[in-house]
Amino acid sequence: MDHAYFFGYGSLVNRATHSFSDTHHATAKGWRRAWRQTSQRRACYLTAVPDITCEISGLIAHVPNDDWAALDIRERGYARLPANSAISHPLQTPASLAIYAIAPENQSDPTRETPILLSYLDVVIQGYLQEFGEDGAAQFFATTSGWDAPVLNDRASPVYPRHQVLTPAETAFVDGQLAALNVGFIGGS
Repeated sequence: MDHAYFFGYGSLVNRATHSFSDTHHATAKGWRRAWRQTSQRRACYLTAVPDITCEISGLIAHVPNDDWAALDIRERGYARLPANSAISHPLQTPASLAIYAIAPENQSDPTRETPILLSYLDVVIQGYLQEFGEDGAAQFFATTSGWDAPVLNDRASPVYPRHQVLTPAETAFVDGQLAALNVGFIGGS
């Protein structure tokens, strides 16, 4: 199928973490992000969960070679869900749009053994700051659930494989948002 796109609402927003060249700002109505864990990953990750009162910003990206099977491998642990009617974007003719989310039966609350990786969150927020500015990055925090999950401070030794180095201003923004949410940290310094 030609013109296949998917909606990214986490690390995909940070263009330094991928090689997708055909990306565009978009919003997904009826969805919110949530921190959840799954047995297929060793840490807590973002997922999209239905919420008729919410709208989240992100990027849509063209599926390379319109090959959903290859993208499904990259997005292991997530189910691909059709989302044509939920996504607003500037394109005229994407034939299909999908959003990846952890299937409800495969997710659970984060634990100390499966915390949010600060190195992952840093990548996500760096992307939102670059794409949507401070207001957009603040909206990320407001439209994401699960901030009661523990956060592993792994900045000094990043666990997330696509980690990025943040500027001092980006680091201060992330830290300020987490402090305002009274997030609990484990490990690190």
